[in-house]
Amino acid sequence: MKIKIWIALLALYIVWGSTYLAIRFAVESIPPFFHAGIRFLVSGIILLAWQRAAGQSMPTRRQWRSLAIVGSLLLLGGNGLVSWAEQTIPSGIAALIIGAIPLFIVVAEAFRPGGVKPNGWTILGLAVGFIGIFILIGPGELTGSSGLNLFGVGALLLACLFWALGSVYSKHADLPKSSLVSTGGQMLMGSAGLFIVSVVSGELTRWDVSTVTGKSMLGLVYLIFVGSLIGFVAYGWLLQNAPISLAATYAYVNPIVAALLGHWFADESLGPRVWTAAAIIVGSVIFINKSRPDGQAGAKKVEATVGE
Repeated sequence: MKIKIWIALLALYIVWGSTYLAIRFAVESIPPFFHAGIRFLVSGIILLAWQRAAGQSMPTRRQWRSLAIVGSLLLLGGNGLVSWAEQTIPSGIAALIIGAIPLFIVVAEAFRPGGVKPNGWTILGLAVGFIGIFILIGPGELTGSSGLNLFGVGALLLACLFWALGSVYSKHADLPKSSLVSTGGQMLMGSAGLFIVSVVSGELTRWDVSTVTGKSMLGLVYLIFVGSLIGFVAYGWLLQNAPISLAATYAYVNPIVAALLGHWFADESLGPRVWTAAAIIVGSVIFINKSRPDGQAGAKKVEATVGE
């Protein structure tokens, strides 16, 4: 069993860590919101068809409403904005910023009526984590005078906020008991919102289908069948067969994997500032998860929503 757990864990590290690079390749010639819509539509249909064939109950009308809210926050507001941002932001930098989602979750939970308030150690971890984000982005980016696109950085920070709101909401929403049914439903509902934004934003009117490259198509196919399906199946298996605290370590490892893959396969630069910021951000997330007053009680639902 231990060998199976570590195989699944390593697969999760690599699969979800590699999705940022796959997104970058996909959006090189496919509109970001449209590509994300296709990804989650196909993945959602496959997951729900599989679970229905396995005898799982499909969502009720009330659950579909909850799935629409969660899917819109996580996949439209979260993943959609990440895809849009990666048109201008290196995939490794995007992964490191998104890796700070647990910091945003703590803040969102604190402001929720009846939510868990952070203790002194958690507040310290939050402060350190946001200092890491500031170091990663750099003062120059805040004034628009450096290399990173200011709007792309803003989109990533907004994606963190949407992901945090969706994660906190999902902890108390009426969702299907099966995590895979819930994930499939979120994908379907999120894809609808992504297609709507794709049309309203006009990205399709500026898109020439004939310019789609093989690399972008491979990136999209990888995101559908590896990133969405294999990643979530591996994570769901880990939740049932390994400690939640062990399964949740992907949140610490994925940003580093993404940064290395971006450096190796997309020539993204990794200077001392990036590694310093990465160490601070990942360290603060580990510290917060260890010091939160609610411990690991709510980790299963929250952590299950932050994978790419």
